[in-house]
Amino acid sequence: MELNTKYRMNYFHLLMLCVVFNFFTGNKCLAQKLDVEAIAKSESCRFLNDISSINTSSQSDNIDITYYNCHWQVDPLQNFIQGAIQINFKKVNATIDTLYFDLSDALFCDSIIYHLQNISFIHQGNQLIIPISNLLNSDSITIYYNGIPSSSGFGSFKQATHQGEPIIWTLSQPYGASDWWPCKNTLNDKADSIDVFLEVPSDRVAVSNGLLVNEQINGNTKTVHWQHKFPIATYLIAFAVTNYAQINFTVPYDTSTTLVQNYIYPEDSITASTQLLDLIPTMQLYDSLFGLYPFNNEKYGQAQFGWGGGMEHQTITFINNFGHELMAHELAHHWFGDKITCNSWEDIWLNEGFATYLSGLTYEFYYPSNYWLQFKKTKINSVTSLKWGSVYCDDTSSVGRIFNSRLSYNKGAMILHQLRFILGDQAFFSAIRNYLNDSQLAFKNATTNDLKNHFEAASGQNLDDYFASWFYGEGYPTYKLVWSQIGNQVAINCAQTTSDSSVSFFKLPVPIQLIGSNQDTTLILNNTFNYQNYSLTIPFAVDTIIINPNADIITSNSVALSQKQDNIAHLYFSIIPNPSNESINIHFNQLQHHFTLQLFDMLGKIVFENDYSEANTLAIPSNLYSNGVYFIKITGNDFTTGQFVVVNHAGGK
Repeated sequence: MELNTKYRMNYFHLLMLCVVFNFFTGNKCLAQKLDVEAIAKSESCRFLNDISSINTSSQSDNIDITYYNCHWQVDPLQNFIQGAIQINFKKVNATIDTLYFDLSDALFCDSIIYHLQNISFIHQGNQLIIPISNLLNSDSITIYYNGIPSSSGFGSFKQATHQGEPIIWTLSQPYGASDWWPCKNTLNDKADSIDVFLEVPSDRVAVSNGLLVNEQINGNTKTVHWQHKFPIATYLIAFAVTNYAQINFTVPYDTSTTLVQNYIYPEDSITASTQLLDLIPTMQLYDSLFGLYPFNNEKYGQAQFGWGGGMEHQTITFINNFGHELMAHELAHHWFGDKITCNSWEDIWLNEGFATYLSGLTYEFYYPSNYWLQFKKTKINSVTSLKWGSVYCDDTSSVGRIFNSRLSYNKGAMILHQLRFILGDQAFFSAIRNYLNDSQLAFKNATTNDLKNHFEAASGQNLDDYFASWFYGEGYPTYKLVWSQIGNQVAINCAQTTSDSSVSFFKLPVPIQLIGSNQDTTLILNNTFNYQNYSLTIPFAVDTIIINPNADIITSNSVALSQKQDNIAHLYFSIIPNPSNESINIHFNQLQHHFTLQLFDMLGKIVFENDYSEANTLAIPSNLYSNGVYFIKITGNDFTTGQFVVVNHAGGK
């Protein structure tokens, strides 16, 4: 896909500015460029606690949240919060008489106001239970609370310092929002909009979601008002307070621009001022591939914080540093994670797999090709470092499992790239744009099946088997190609083993590069069954075959072995005729020595087995089997190959 030339020129002009600056400062504009594991590892391994109980109540599904008005008083010198949260909602169930909200027992709820009246409530089991009769169809309550927040997941509410300066920041993913404020702690009930009022020391900077509306000084404190007018999931609401310096710029497109506001530790502002420029071509790339930044009416923000990675809070990413891939990853979440949020943590790859893959696309489109190939190889090496594990998250009670770098991030990214390789760029990118613009999904939630439906619609292909194997299934294939060449004809037998028994066979196009003296060609083997034979016309003498040369499919330790080079007893056989009406007649390409032949039925039962010292042809008598489909497996000292045969004869066994 060709990108807008203007974007490319903008990027290279910026890159040259960075190079000149770095010559004098010693800083690297593309710092941490290929630290490809840093994001996922920090997001999956640096959590403070795994969760023993999930602070979210299914009983709260009887209402639909429409608005949060959040007033918080915090001082970075104190690990303490005081708040008043107005919650507007609509009834889902007309007969409800009790409200349920999530709030950690570590916090103290001092009162709840309903229609200007104090009302009774129960606070236990990390839950607020509020009996109210005669609720209106559209109604509102205000909850007043205070205390020292607990921390689960990745920290929830954190008081820390940077070079002696105090900071408070929040990070609620996945279940930590109710550790520090009363809310409906769920993924799939987005508030339509929020207002955030932060009362902080007057010499501090307070940042949150959306646009800055107002700052009002009140002696030694000030109240900062942020407003966000887009649907937002609970875990994406956040704030941070410290002595930030600010660096702003705009990102230009053909017909619009995006405001980018960066809140930086003063001690890092000089280095960051050059690194931040790397965000411009990344945002332009995403615009060209996936459409305009989803929250363009407001801002894209980045605020530095003390955790070892990044968090894609809507319109205000919290970020530890300004390395290329970290910024690209967190920006990508604003399309995949924020605009469309996974409907369940079981589908977290819809957030993390996409963000990981998009950061890789910046290497493909903007940086030298070796970065892109290295990115893919690194992801594949991670995926295949263990033989098991599904992209589908099978334990949403574990933070470590949800944010497993190998599965949710790297395998999620590579099953997207593999699908792109299968479908082609036009269908792949059209499907994703349609997914992002689907009115039933945009600014709402999605499941893996929603994404699958768009891929099927754009490509015209049934992808049931692909998602069964690669999303729900575990493991990966390993290939062994045995090949020989006579004249211009290259014969190949493709055998596949799978690393986990959950998938018996992966149907994939297998790319191979055939290399000869000063010549090469890359072809694709459409591998639909095991021990599949291929005959290729290649107009040069082949010396070597490389499997998966551009790292486009997930495989490990795959090898291509030449009969001549490796002294392998190379075996090809044909079944004539097939279907067979009487005996199964097998013809070998050359005299074979010392091998075993087995005939399996479709249930895997051996119906015939025999050892042979040598043979050119042989037959399996028809009285040994009935009509059906059978698999023939032939095993020698250093080879195994096989084929299916359809038997269709009268009489017989």
